[in-house]
Amino acid sequence: MKRTLLFLVLMASPAWAADDSAAMAGAVNGFLAAYQAFPGGIPDSAARARFAPYVSPGLLQSLSAAEAAEKRGSTKGKAMPPLIEGDIFTAFVEGASNSRLGPCMGDTQRGTCKVSYVHSGKSNLPGPLAWTDTLLMVNTPSGWRVDDVAYDPGFAFGNSGRLSQTLAMIRSEAR
Repeated sequence: MKRTLLFLVLMASPAWAADDSAAMAGAVNGFLAAYQAFPGGIPDSAARARFAPYVSPGLLQSLSAAEAAEKRGSTKGKAMPPLIEGDIFTAFVEGASNSRLGPCMGDTQRGTCKVSYVHSGKSNLPGPLAWTDTLLMVNTPSGWRVDDVAYDPGFAFGNSGRLSQTLAMIRSEAR
């Protein structure tokens, strides 16, 4: 009985949460590094390969399906523009020039990490634009991975909802 109680106390200790938080942060930092090298739009197979170690199998499959749907859509019409242009991984379609990882929290299966972004590049904006999105994390057999993005722009334009909804819309538009 004492061993069971000690085990339960250790399982609920902050050290376990800190380990998961650090592991989540590692996956997000890898994701952000891949993101900084990504020009925007729907990732092709080469770009997905760079994101693959940091995103869940489900998100990787959704990205692949969205790319295939966009290709099908472009073959149906003449000179059809891409269904999505710009950044799909953050709330601002022009993307972020800088990012900063905030707190990660969750349980042993699912978690969230806040990421603060700044866009300070060329745009029609009078100055830098800052926002924070939430990366939804899942613990896979290969470790923590980004499973979705909850856009939280705090402004009236740009991406809204979740990345998974955007990818589903792309797939349905190209049918």
